[in-house]
Amino acid sequence: MNHTDSWQRQYSEPGPDLKLFRARFDFMTNPRNGLTERMVVLESPHAVNVVALTPRHEILLVRQYRFGIGYETLELPGGIIDAGEDHFQGAARELREETGYTGTNWEYLGKVASNPVFQDCYIYHWLLQDAQHTHPLHLDAGEDLRLEAIPAAEVQHMLLQGAFEHPHTVSGLLRYFAQSNTFSEWKTK
Repeated sequence: MNHTDSWQRQYSEPGPDLKLFRARFDFMTNPRNGLTERMVVLESPHAVNVVALTPRHEILLVRQYRFGIGYETLELPGGIIDAGEDHFQGAARELREETGYTGTNWEYLGKVASNPVFQDCYIYHWLLQDAQHTHPLHLDAGEDLRLEAIPAAEVQHMLLQGAFEHPHTVSGLLRYFAQSNTFSEWKTK
């Protein structure tokens, strides 16, 4: 069975606009049983996050309240890519706005589907080495966050202990630690 062509979309209907997402209802036919069901797809702009390392080898993280789970999480800085931006521009802007840090030593770490179960967008992961504090924070009206700079070795330990709950942060940190050749060290612990 060819999985990319297995489900057939019969038609779509627009759903409500939910601020960060626009719902769409796709009526899809299941190739296994021929039944057509209404599936929900949340359309959203792509997003970015940044593993930003200071010259002291600290990783910049932001602590913010997340309404879905009802408490604060510790995350990589990031957010939705604005219209007209590419993902690098979005990463640089989000980092500057949420942390006040900028820099020139950027590396693309890859992308992952945000939540392929019902979302149509991707999260792009970026690395900035030698991040420098150059600007004041410039938060959106709906943001309230605190910046924390934590040594990279401690962040790696926190990751292994399950301290990070946001899947985009977990994905970004895994990509960073894997490319920095510390991932193989995890196997010996």
